[in-house]
Amino acid sequence: MGKGAMGVVYKSFDPVIRRSVALKTIRKELLADEDEAAAFGERFRNEARAAGRLLHPGIVAVYEYGEDEQYAFIAMEYVEGSSLRQYFERKVRFEERDVVSVMAQLLDALQYAHDQGVWHRDIKPANIIIMNNGRVKVADFGIARVESSTLTQVGAVMGTPGFIAPEQYLGKEVDHRVDLFAAGVVFYELLTGEPPFSGSKEGVMYKVCHETPAPPSVVSGKPALARFDGIALRALAKRPHERYPTADRFRTDLLDAYDQPVSPTVSEQTLIRDVVRAVDPGEGSSQRSGARKSSRGGASSPYRPSSSAPHVSTMSTQMLAAAGWNVEQLSAVERSLAHFLGPIARWMVRRAAREAPDFASLVNQLSEQLTTPSERSKFLQQNARLAATGNGPARLAEPVDDDATVIPGANNFRPTQGPGPTADDVARAGRLLAVHIGPIAQILARQTATRPGITRAAFLAQLAEGLNDTDRERFLRDFDRSR
Repeated sequence: MGKGAMGVVYKSFDPVIRRSVALKTIRKELLADEDEAAAFGERFRNEARAAGRLLHPGIVAVYEYGEDEQYAFIAMEYVEGSSLRQYFERKVRFEERDVVSVMAQLLDALQYAHDQGVWHRDIKPANIIIMNNGRVKVADFGIARVESSTLTQVGAVMGTPGFIAPEQYLGKEVDHRVDLFAAGVVFYELLTGEPPFSGSKEGVMYKVCHETPAPPSVVSGKPALARFDGIALRALAKRPHERYPTADRFRTDLLDAYDQPVSPTVSEQTLIRDVVRAVDPGEGSSQRSGARKSSRGGASSPYRPSSSAPHVSTMSTQMLAAAGWNVEQLSAVERSLAHFLGPIARWMVRRAAREAPDFASLVNQLSEQLTTPSERSKFLQQNARLAATGNGPARLAEPVDDDATVIPGANNFRPTQGPGPTADDVARAGRLLAVHIGPIAQILARQTATRPGITRAAFLAQLAEGLNDTDRERFLRDFDRSR
C-alpha cells in the first residue's frame, strides 16, 4: 500500500478471523544509531498502546503489535476512504450539513479518547479519514499522550505547525485541550476553505501565539456562517482555560448553533471515493501503483499521516556549500533517491552528508537504505557518474572535533561544546535574536532549546542559521560578549 524510508505498509489478510488488515512495519536496521532506534521504537509502540486501548467507530482500530530482531509491526484496521487533506487539496467546499457532520463525528471520537486518558496531539486533515460510506475515522496516534506515559515531557513541541496550540509553542504545561485547539483549526478550514494560520513555520508560530484570525463568516463572505463564528474563535482561544473544556461541550454548542438534525455521514454529493491507507510508514511514503481516479475527477495523493521519525540534525544548504559539497550535485542525488523513497530523500541525503567523506561514500551509504537489490542497483547506476566525479567536502588542514558545529560566516566564534543551553543562554539568545527577527525570537529560542540532546553550540547554530552573514556574525558576537 505504501513505502517509506523506515518501512512498508501492506494490505494483508488475517486467515483466522478472515478480514483484511493494514500491516504497518518498520525495519530496525534503517535507524542510524541506538538512540534513534530507541526513540523511534518507543513512538511506534506508543501508537499501538494509544490506539490499541481505544475501541470506537470513529477511530482506526489496532488489532495487534509484535516485533522480532528485524521488524516491528502493527496490524490495524484497513480503511477505504480519503483523508480530509485530500478534500482540501481538491478545493472541495463543504456544505453546512457536511461541516457539522464531520465535526460532530470528530469531536465524538476525541471525547471518547480523552475519557480513556489519550490525547491525540496531532489532529489535522491528513489524520482524519472520510470513509466511502461517509463515516469519519481518526488515524495516526504515533505521538499521542497516554495517561501515565513518559514519552514526552513538558516543553516538548509535538505536532504539525498550524495545528499546534500556543501553550505547546511556549513550552507550558499541556492537556487534552491541545486537541480541541487543533479541532478548531479543522473546523475553521471546513467553514472557510482556508486555514486560520498560514505562512512560514516561524510566521505561523507567531500568529498562533499572538494573532486572532478573522471570523469565518467574514473570511468566507457568507454572513449565514456568523452563528458559528463564536464557536470557532472559542476553540482557537490562546489560553487553554478560554477554550472549550471538553470535546463534548464543543460538540454541544456546534449542534445547538446548527439547530437541525445532524447527518451521521457526509453527504453522497460531497464524497470522493479513493482507497486510502489507514496507516503509513512515515513521511515520504509512495504508492506502488498509480493513483485511482475519484468520482469527482483527478488523482488522489497518497494518505500520509504525520511522520513519527525521530528528529535528526541535518545540514542546511549554506552549511553543505561551506563544507565543500556541490549543492546542485546533491540535489540530483536527492531527486534520484526521491524516486524510491519520496520527499524524505532530502532529509536522508543531508544527514548522510554530515558523515560521508566523499561522493562515492555518500551514494553507497544512501543505497543501503533501499529495500530491494533491484532498487539499490538502479540507484547506483543512476548515480555512478556522480559517485566517480562529484565534489565532496573540502579537506581541512587540521582535524575538527566531531561535536563541533560549523557556522558559516562566524569563523571566530567558538562556543562551549558539550552541555545543553542553560535558561540564561535561552533568554539571552532570544533577546539578541529579537533585534533581527522581532518578538518571535523568544519563542524560537525556547522551542530550539527543547530539542532532544541539543548542545549549546548546536542551539546557537540553529538560531543563527536563518540570518544573513552580517546579522549572523553580529548575533553570535553579541552573544559571546554578553556572557
